[in-house]
Amino acid sequence: MSMRFRLIGLVAVVLLFSLAVGGLIACVNASRSVRTEMGSALQVARQTVDNAVRGLQSSADPRRDLDGLVASFAANRHLRVAVTGGAEAAALPVSDRAPFGEVPGWFVWLVGVAPLTDRLPVTIGGRPYGTFVIKTDPRNEILEVWNEVSESVAVLTLFCGLTIGLIYLSIGRALRPLDRLAAAFDAIARGDYQTRIDDRLTPELWRLRDNFNRMAARLAESASENRRLTEQLLTLQEAERSDIARDLHDEVSPFLFAINIDLATISRLVKERRTAELSDHVHSVADAVHHMQREVRSLLGRLRPIGLAEFGLADSIGSMVEFWRRRHPEIEYRVSVSPDCQRLGELADTTIYRVVQEALSNAVRHGRPTRIAVSIDRGLDPDTGRDATTVQIADDGEGMRESSSVGYGLLGMSERVRALGGRLTFGNRSADGFGVTAIVPCASTPAALATVAS
Repeated sequence: MSMRFRLIGLVAVVLLFSLAVGGLIACVNASRSVRTEMGSALQVARQTVDNAVRGLQSSADPRRDLDGLVASFAANRHLRVAVTGGAEAAALPVSDRAPFGEVPGWFVWLVGVAPLTDRLPVTIGGRPYGTFVIKTDPRNEILEVWNEVSESVAVLTLFCGLTIGLIYLSIGRALRPLDRLAAAFDAIARGDYQTRIDDRLTPELWRLRDNFNRMAARLAESASENRRLTEQLLTLQEAERSDIARDLHDEVSPFLFAINIDLATISRLVKERRTAELSDHVHSVADAVHHMQREVRSLLGRLRPIGLAEFGLADSIGSMVEFWRRRHPEIEYRVSVSPDCQRLGELADTTIYRVVQEALSNAVRHGRPTRIAVSIDRGLDPDTGRDATTVQIADDGEGMRESSSVGYGLLGMSERVRALGGRLTFGNRSADGFGVTAIVPCASTPAALATVAS
């Protein structure tokens, strides 16, 4: 059932309940009023008969005068008057017209006023002339009450009908913005994030409209950001593939060509039985294979950090720093990895490793530092209050020139961290040198993991 009909049903129930309570109160008041009216009519009739009988004590024709007294009650609406004994006379009440029909029996039962009877013996000049019987007849009074109640019910019914009709129209008008809001949500579900609601609404719906518009704006920004990230990721993938292809072409292909030549020479020398000359060519093939193994191992290390899953983040970072220490012993390396940062998850460990790898490579190759500090610690993110790992790489080198553009390495680090719901900042330090800070959440949602994995 719709909200409109629920509200109308609730109002209808309240109105019907109010009508029932009002009808019950009207019946109680009607019963009291009819009972009071009947009692008053009976008392007035008794007093009238007493006064008339005292006035007939000197009457020349008491019977005629008694008949006239009875006839005087013929216009009374509430009494049945009769004289019993001797020549009887009776006066019946005048019946009122009923514009709303006869009074139903259930209403008479609800009013519950029984007729009252009073008997007054008549004695004139010491001679009995019968008995005056006065009996109340509440039919006309009940009919009058019934007519009043019927009119009130008719008015209230009309009022209830108009009220329900106005409520129906008012609620329909009030709920019309919700229909537009539902259509706007359908548009958002179809991917139309430019949908906005600019209608004038009631104060109760202002916040809903403003929140919807803010949500749509943020979804539009997120969709634009996702498209931008996808383009950057594709660009980075193509760049990495180009680097790998170049390395394979420059480092592996020449040695494969050399091996092919050496093997052809070995085959020719074997056919010519010149075995004494085979040793040099075999050594040449072995050297080429050894060189290609080193290059392939290096490429695999770029694709996936070797030893990270087996030995953990701290040992892998230590091995990486040792690699650069052997090649640049003049640089002082300081490494601090908190014990809480072990086994953060494959994606988090790989991301942190790549950030440190790229930052170290940039510092050594471009910064000419004398000291590089690497710090990996775990705690609460000051912005979100959630558990996160903070990675900091700082050097005292030359820093980044203002005219320098951000390379693929820094972009790749930033996208990796943001894909996990973190953030990365970098720039020249207030003192000499360059700094990179990454905050990586310790728990990633399955959706985020699936996005990164794909």
